[in-house]
Amino acid sequence: MDYAEKFGAALKAVHREGRYRVFADLKRRRGSFPHAEHFPGQGSAQPITVWCSNDYLGMGQHPDVIAAMHEAIDAVGAGSGGTRNISGTTHYHVELEAELADLHGKDAALLFTSAYVANDATLSTLAQLLPGVVIFSDEKNHASMIAGIRHGRGPKRIWRHNDISDLEAQLKEYDRDTPKIIVFESVYSMDVHIAPIAEICDLAKKYGALTYLDEVHAVGLYGPRGGGIAERDGVMDRVDVINGTLAKGFGVMGGYIAASRECCDALRSYASGFIFTTSLAPAIAAGALASIRHLKHSGIERARLEERVETLKKRLRAARLPVVNGVSHIVPVTVGDPVHCKAVTDALLDRYAIYVQPINYPTVPRGTERIRLTPSPVHTDQQMDHLVTALTTLWEACPLSRGQTVRLAAE
Repeated sequence: MDYAEKFGAALKAVHREGRYRVFADLKRRRGSFPHAEHFPGQGSAQPITVWCSNDYLGMGQHPDVIAAMHEAIDAVGAGSGGTRNISGTTHYHVELEAELADLHGKDAALLFTSAYVANDATLSTLAQLLPGVVIFSDEKNHASMIAGIRHGRGPKRIWRHNDISDLEAQLKEYDRDTPKIIVFESVYSMDVHIAPIAEICDLAKKYGALTYLDEVHAVGLYGPRGGGIAERDGVMDRVDVINGTLAKGFGVMGGYIAASRECCDALRSYASGFIFTTSLAPAIAAGALASIRHLKHSGIERARLEERVETLKKRLRAARLPVVNGVSHIVPVTVGDPVHCKAVTDALLDRYAIYVQPINYPTVPRGTERIRLTPSPVHTDQQMDHLVTALTTLWEACPLSRGQTVRLAAE
């Protein structure tokens, strides 16, 4: 077996389809987000403006978060020292789990190293703990949820995205006594859709199912205290298990679930993705704790984000750019071709010092390639003007929205 040839062939296929991914070498500037420096590989670093960060509220730069992380490092050092079972449960972890449980109105919470791991470990373990459980998964669920369902190796049903009628039709096929879990997201980040949580909870009650809600693109951003869409809609108490992240709205890293004490304790005892991995560094837990506490009491960041998002959408529409209509804080602009999508983002970076990452298959279906803009509370009107002008110029050079296969004109 020529292993190198196999790897090379796989890479050639990705290049051929125009979706080979190149990582941008960046260094953020503390206190000046969304400004950063880009290291292109040759020459000196170039100043850029970031328009695609998942640090939606800029909390990764917040003075309270940075101070808490410094304080934790000075107090206890760098690493946690082990798994949660073997010396890796620090007081920071205990406090953070209590804060997360309170945020979501649950008895308990459980920390993981990422929301991906939390979804994978939790869903696969629930299938183990509930023999014969049927999982009903929205067709646009995140890859981490799909992985967890597959690793559970139990029966699953895929229901049409946000389609309550289709979900009910599939639930009807099973006896009420059959264990069931309805798995879905609140904010679908690539299509800017929001799930009808209350209606899904109605069906769960009617057919005896648990509800599993991924709020990773909503925590910190929606609700009076940043509890997510379920809090905003007043249905948080009706959701059985909530998955969230510390890496987006809260600006640090890590993932978690919040649920009943019995559920969290069972997952703590059975989920290998939790048991056999080193816990989050204390400084990370401390920073996340400070971020959550701040956003529970401050609505300034959320209000400013909402205004910035609406302002950007209006400016893009006024420029007749193909903005995806949606009601979330994410602003996708459709390109529809992987090669063109990469060409647009390369030109934005090289010519205009604007960093946006192309979103191609498998993150989105082929033919729906896009750029995904994430305005923050600190993006200015001047930065928006620069972005809209750059996009308008590129679209005029290559009218992608009309489906023409035209390369970007060289300068």
